[in-house]
Amino acid sequence: MGDTERIKEKAFSNGDVYGGNFKGALPHGKGKYTWSDGTFYEGDWDEGKMTGQGWITWSSGAKYEGDFSGGYLHGSGTFIGCNGSEHRGAWRMNIQNGFGRKQYSNSDIYEGSWKEGLHEGCGRYIWNSGNTYIGNWKGGRMCGRGAMKWANGDIYDGYWLDGLRHGSGVYRFMDEGYYFGTWSRGLKDGKGTFYPAGTKHPSLKRWSSSIGFGDSGRSVLSQSFSLDMEECMTPRKSGQLSNRTKSLGDSCRLYDPAKDLTCHDFSGRLSHASDLGPSDAKDYSAVIYEREYMQGVLTKERIRNFAELSQKTKKNNKFRVEKVKGHSCVDIFNGRQSYYLMLNLQLGIRNLREMFKLDAAEYMMSICGDDGLREVSSPGKSGSLFYLSHDDRFVIKTLKKPEIKTLLKMLPHYYSHVKEHENTLITKFFGVHRITVRGGKKVRFVVMGNMFCTELRIHCRYDLKGSTQGRYTDKDKIEENTTLKDLDLSYEFLMDKLLRESLFKQLSLDCSFLESQDIIDYSLLLGLHFRAPEHHKAFLEPPATVPSQDNSPPANGVTSQGELLIPPKGLILVTHEPSSVNIAPGPHSRGGTLRAYSVGHQQVDLLLPGTGRLRVQLGVNMPAQASRKVVEADIDSADIELFEVYDVVLYMGIIDILQEYNMKKKVEHAYKSLQFDPLSISAVEPKTYAKRFIDFLEKVFPQEP
Repeated sequence: MGDTERIKEKAFSNGDVYGGNFKGALPHGKGKYTWSDGTFYEGDWDEGKMTGQGWITWSSGAKYEGDFSGGYLHGSGTFIGCNGSEHRGAWRMNIQNGFGRKQYSNSDIYEGSWKEGLHEGCGRYIWNSGNTYIGNWKGGRMCGRGAMKWANGDIYDGYWLDGLRHGSGVYRFMDEGYYFGTWSRGLKDGKGTFYPAGTKHPSLKRWSSSIGFGDSGRSVLSQSFSLDMEECMTPRKSGQLSNRTKSLGDSCRLYDPAKDLTCHDFSGRLSHASDLGPSDAKDYSAVIYEREYMQGVLTKERIRNFAELSQKTKKNNKFRVEKVKGHSCVDIFNGRQSYYLMLNLQLGIRNLREMFKLDAAEYMMSICGDDGLREVSSPGKSGSLFYLSHDDRFVIKTLKKPEIKTLLKMLPHYYSHVKEHENTLITKFFGVHRITVRGGKKVRFVVMGNMFCTELRIHCRYDLKGSTQGRYTDKDKIEENTTLKDLDLSYEFLMDKLLRESLFKQLSLDCSFLESQDIIDYSLLLGLHFRAPEHHKAFLEPPATVPSQDNSPPANGVTSQGELLIPPKGLILVTHEPSSVNIAPGPHSRGGTLRAYSVGHQQVDLLLPGTGRLRVQLGVNMPAQASRKVVEADIDSADIELFEVYDVVLYMGIIDILQEYNMKKKVEHAYKSLQFDPLSISAVEPKTYAKRFIDFLEKVFPQEP
């Protein structure tokens, strides 16, 4: 044993007692250490540190048996808490990390991956009520792809965020009825289709593949989930001594999702399908229900037969296939990892990325990760292809050679502008790249920030240029995610006085910059998130239409003095608290928090009752009231005008800034001016374009009277 000596027992001045082998004055080899409070450890030691195999029992009654390293629970082992919970799995410096299985004191069970004491990665959670979730976790909450099966037989298979259903999914009721649709933070939001029991529904495999679930299309619940504890729990070595090993058992503070997870009480919320469930299923084997929801509120319903819908689906699928085949470069973005793409992405606009505080590794993983890119429809006529990164942070757009030249030419001035004006609404450029695909064809593309990267659902999108010629969308071509144009916009948006001033101050600066670069054809991309209409919609009459009568009760939203009644508030501005909101730079905005006139010129956050708290920045999370005139054919009096008012959250930015007013555009202006009003066409000289652009937006965002 060399310098190791055996001492039967040694007492220390603080009341601790050790019996076993020593190396010099330190415990080394086998031994048992008893603390003065009754906690004791028996096992391997290495120069005064618990290292190797052993077991420890705390005075509180908690126990651990397994691997130690440097005084930490480190490796694989079993922990039995003072409350009766038991965790078997991998540990890293006193924290569950790696694969493990934990049975909580209330008999809930989690089996899967852990990271720093929280569920992270793939795992299965079984509630004592009989509910089961299998899928992805992040930060201790259900996040990503996963399936929940309730004790009553209902199943949801789809996407999750922070423990709530969020994104595309399919809900199967216990009576075999199906609902295919989208959710937003636990509520149905957007279009969906309900198939009553006995009705033929689309192939689950085809549906899963269409929304990126993978080629197999199998439900997570149908996959095997047998995991070998022995294979997954591999000991690891560490380095430092820590006295925290003792305190771990005393406080018994290991993370308990039974108390902390927001998904824990989902059995009550989701199994009661009162908004759309088996009760909707009538005795029509071929009847289905196309429905549209807004934050859980049913806004539209259409009853159709399955044959009609199938025919429509086949037609749409055929159109999409032909559209994709028309672009030979699309196969480079099919979700496959490309070595050449990764190599080229190491280059690009590095200084801009650093100024935008974008981590290079995050950028690479977003664009080149295993999840690939998703193709999105293009609102313009340029013929460019658009893709969205798997985390929704970046938009990838293919460019033509002249557009690349314009960008490189203006790049130094663009850098100076965005550096000087952190609130700029002009789109962020993170990278300009060129790759060579099979056959030697070169594909050029730019990586930009996604202006609609938000947890809130974007219900409407508008591309606004300020011109009118051809700026409308055919009604039969409008779908859920269609980007509408100037003449399609029927809303006006009223916002806080200071927010509006900040908006137009920056619009003026941005337009002056684009004018200096001879740029035209840019537009304001505007996204609208509506609050639930059943709770936040109001009909108002202009004051002039209501006669003034003393002591008369309010009617149709107007007081007897002709003053407008304020509709119910679905949005609340509160004083900014950095600790309560996410202040990390987003993919679109990096500016400071805006100030609001209504809150005493203070920096503000946006409070959405029942949803969350958001930081208000220019172009991001901007609250407003959207109003539009309601056309009613059956109004008795022609003197009465009704207005529809919504609380909305706005997202906006200036896009398409790579078109110079060159000779081609000058010829286009001259030709179209012979056919149409010269001020109504898009191709006008830069100074005129900028003025018309701002004048139009001043009508869209009018000053409060």
